[in-house]
Amino acid sequence: MRRRNWLAIQVEVIAGPGGPLWPRPGRLFAVARSHSFAEFAVAVDHALGRWDLPKPAQFVLEDGPLEDAELSKIGELNQGDTFAYVFDRDDAWHHLCTVIERPFDPRKTLLGEPPELPTAYWGWGTLPDQHGLRWVKDDGHKPGPRQPAQPYDDLPPLLPGWGAGSE
Repeated sequence: MRRRNWLAIQVEVIAGPGGPLWPRPGRLFAVARSHSFAEFAVAVDHALGRWDLPKPAQFVLEDGPLEDAELSKIGELNQGDTFAYVFDRDDAWHHLCTVIERPFDPRKTLLGEPPELPTAYWGWGTLPDQHGLRWVKDDGHKPGPRQPAQPYDDLPPLLPGWGAGSE
């Protein structure tokens, strides 16, 4: 695909179930004009570490809600355009999406052939777990596990400094 057929879109996570996030984590994406909003939603969710994807994506453009994310293509957007992406309306994960570059050459940024699907190529910030989980067996009700006396005492001695009694 030629350079004029691509956009660079910045996505910032504005809020989640716990309220507004600050500083706002985010990612930059290479997106072809031929990609659908639904394909873009999948790329965003993967790049933000989401693993529970039961609900359809919702997009709100400057002129109102997008009716069909599966059929609607990204291609109508221009540099400077903004839109909102809502992941899981019940938990209110809100994202601000901004077209920061059009045209965009993914070959220069991604160092190779353009990808088949929208692709994250840069990111920043701490990503919150979509369900607020903080450790592997967190049920949301019990206090967290005790931190070891030494930071790596609970690890197997696979690397220098790991394991009980290591220095």
